[in-house]
Amino acid sequence: MKMDRRLEVLKAIVKHFVDTAEPVGSNTILVSYKFQVSPATIRNDMASLEKDGLIYQPHTSSGRVPTDLGYRLFVEELNVNQDAVNKEAKLAIIQAQKQLAVHKVKQKIYDLVQMLAHITGVASFATVPDSPRTFYIGLSNMIRQPEFISDTNMASQVIEVFEKNDRFLSILQGLDIDDTVKFFIGRENLIPEIQSCTLIVTQIDYLGHKAMLGLLAPTRTNYAFNKAVLEQIKSLI
Repeated sequence: MKMDRRLEVLKAIVKHFVDTAEPVGSNTILVSYKFQVSPATIRNDMASLEKDGLIYQPHTSSGRVPTDLGYRLFVEELNVNQDAVNKEAKLAIIQAQKQLAVHKVKQKIYDLVQMLAHITGVASFATVPDSPRTFYIGLSNMIRQPEFISDTNMASQVIEVFEKNDRFLSILQGLDIDDTVKFFIGRENLIPEIQSCTLIVTQIDYLGHKAMLGLLAPTRTNYAFNKAVLEQIKSLI
């Protein structure tokens, strides 16, 4: 019996178990890993590996899994295309770094929105990088304003606009928004339901990710203060 082939069978068992967490049988090894031998030969190889304590049968199924000794031999006899493995590892790290960067961007923007709502006492919002949505904080601030307390229908319309996230986002994307702070007052808003409000919005760029950051306030609002707060919070990026 060729030890080289037994090692290849062991490697196939280890790979299958690592990938699937399922015991592997001789037929799977033969078909999936393209051994050019008979099923009986693979069964004999597996029996020999089991006798040597390199694999074992965890329960009554016909599948086998590696033992600690089997993993040890696998590691010591590693014969892989290291360049390919290095490339795979590098790509995985780059992807993880990108995901972490996006997470950090979202967390930073969330913190800014939370700060905006707290300081201004109106609703604040931002678009989410790499995602077709917006998030907002402080909508309860809006509906506590006198004009909304006296007109609950107007308040519910504003809430509905935020709940229909895709509509609000499409309107934002259709506005002429750049890195300056812009006002869209009352009827300048393209959404009829928020024409009782002023939209104060700017574009931000954080770690290469562009987003929109802004406030939705009643038209009766402190324009100068809100603009100054938005500009200074933007400068924190």
